Amino acid sequence: MLQVMDILKVSQRSGIEPSMDLLYEKEQNIPGSIQYSIKRYYAQHSWVAEDTGMMVYHYNAKKPAENYMELRYCTTGNRYCEERSCGQCNQLPTNNCSGKHQTVDVFTFHFTSTFLHQFVHNVKMSNRKDEVLAFKHPHAFTKVFPLCNKKRNVLDGLLNHSYSGSLENIFVNAKIHELLLYSLECLVDEKEEGFTCKFLADESGRERIYQSREILLQHIGDPITIKELSRKVAMNECYLKKGFKEVFGTTIFDFYQQQRMEHAKYLLYEKGLSVTDVSALLGYSSISHFSAAFKKHTGLKPCELLK
Repeated sequence: MLQVMDILKVSQRSGIEPSMDLLYEKEQNIPGSIQYSIKRYYAQHSWVAEDTGMMVYHYNAKKPAENYMELRYCTTGNRYCEERSCGQCNQLPTNNCSGKHQTVDVFTFHFTSTFLHQFVHNVKMSNRKDEVLAFKHPHAFTKVFPLCNKKRNVLDGLLNHSYSGSLENIFVNAKIHELLLYSLECLVDEKEEGFTCKFLADESGRERIYQSREILLQHIGDPITIKELSRKVAMNECYLKKGFKEVFGTTIFDFYQQQRMEHAKYLLYEKGLSVTDVSALLGYSSISHFSAAFKKHTGLKPCELLK
């Protein structure tokens, strides 16, 4: 049986081991977007291993177009059930249920240098995290790290949620960005860092910031102003903007635009919707405004993603 480190090293390939049965698989390969693979295997033997993550930073100064970063995770000992709604139950096997299945869950997320550039555009390089995102760190490396509760909860959410269709796409993209944020913290220190904004020391303050992000995701096709958002979460606009930037590492506007464009890629490439339909669904007043925003964010024209 392969060990966790071996699985992480080969997780980008299609097979892990013939004796491991694939129970669930989900992939995304939209050009210019995040490439990911989520696979759940039936663990035929008992596993006693620490859940582990791996960051692979591929850097080649002579071929910058081929630079990329991958995040890989392996979690074990989870429960699998074909009926997602009962995945957390503790019932014994019955005639209609075979009971608990121990699984090995493998996640791979591939980020190109072009995709990551959006996060460091016009940002002054002040630490190693910025250098890695901008591919200014001159040496390739692989870093292994244990999974903290934040990362583990996000991974669990990717496997156990009730969303489907467009809502699932929005949810998954948001969760992958959380993983990117939390994993980059490992480049400095696995310990949680304190907040500069004093009001974030209060749990209710942080909760309002997280609530604001959920509201933004709910308004992907119905733009909401910062003033309206601040009213919904009952927080001063200035505090909301500062708190959002500190918690998520980006401005409210940039986060919202990024999520809209990622959803636009999905609607164009996976769903085959027309540029006109996608523009309308995302709340743009004209196709030209949408096309300009899409080109600015992705470097591509919307029509280039149509199959």
